[in-house]
Amino acid sequence: NCPIFNPSIMAQFVTQELMGTTLETTNRYSDLKPRDIGASGIVCSAHDTVENQTVAIKKIAKPFEHTGVARRAYREVHLLSNMRHDNLINMRDIFISPSEDLYIVTDCIQTNLYHVIRSRSKPVEGQFVQFFTYQLLRGLKYLHSAGVIHRDLKPSNLLINDNCDLKICDFGLAREQDHKMTGYVTTRYYRAPEIMLTWQKYSYAVDIWSVGCILAEMISGETLFPGKDHVHQFTLIAETLGKPPKEVMERVYSKSTLKFVENLPESKPCSLSARFRDADPQAIDLLEKMLNLDPEKRITAADALMHPYLSTYQDSEDEPAFDKELSWSLLESELSADEWKTNMYFEVLDYHRGACDGQDKDAPTTKVNLNKLPKEMMMETY
Repeated sequence: NCPIFNPSIMAQFVTQELMGTTLETTNRYSDLKPRDIGASGIVCSAHDTVENQTVAIKKIAKPFEHTGVARRAYREVHLLSNMRHDNLINMRDIFISPSEDLYIVTDCIQTNLYHVIRSRSKPVEGQFVQFFTYQLLRGLKYLHSAGVIHRDLKPSNLLINDNCDLKICDFGLAREQDHKMTGYVTTRYYRAPEIMLTWQKYSYAVDIWSVGCILAEMISGETLFPGKDHVHQFTLIAETLGKPPKEVMERVYSKSTLKFVENLPESKPCSLSARFRDADPQAIDLLEKMLNLDPEKRITAADALMHPYLSTYQDSEDEPAFDKELSWSLLESELSADEWKTNMYFEVLDYHRGACDGQDKDAPTTKVNLNKLPKEMMMETY
């Protein structure tokens, strides 16, 4: 029998307290344990009694009370419902509790890249850096082919399991490529310079910049541009890569921003190969292409996958693009919180109807050829 979703009538909910937070989950899930508390809510691990496996449950508290939160929650759910790729987090279930909290159930992944980097006394080994970078770009190629800019790529949003499989998560800030973009979105350390230069519109290239910062952090074990604020952040970038070229500054509309950049002290750009002396020269070459100050000259995810640094894993037939249509007209609409709430209920219903119709929500789009991996490449190393 198909459990048609109704948050207050058809489903049976169980209430419990964890770390001072009330959780209302369906009785399908037991043995809840707290894993993380972030700005968007609490994340718990739980036992899925139907699939007999461990899952992660994220609670987004009262998302329909504020328009911005409701829009972000809907955007994340819509993207997770429509995207299937084994370098993206997989949504396994979704429900709205009687108290109108939103719960998103996904695969339970052991750790993330932030913890992998920070838990070590030395930088990540080269073979791991290479494999993680390949998977990140592989997932990003899929996202970008769907017209999606993630906008918040950072080590903590890259989940990693015991087999070194990497999955991109947290799509609440993701936006359509052609839409007019808002100001500060990406976490500061990984923020592309064109965002800080207050461009009104930016592109997939902001994600590539973030990947470059992440790659550099894996190579060295340290944050590449640890700015204390956005002014310091841009200053650090300029000290390393030089001031933006004329063609970049011509696209800046803010007079105050132009004046700030013009007043930066002249300094000779630092060679990335000199900064990372022990790194693979091919890794540095790719890094330089990712950290180009001109976003129009920055390498794309698809081209980066073909870079010699990643030749060990390259397989053009196993690096898929997105093949559906997303409802961007709705995702970018200016709706009230109540209207987002209505659309969220329809989104949840559609998800469960798809499950009832026999659509395989767990089926990955592709699979990395594990025969290419070094035998010792297991997360126990960390």
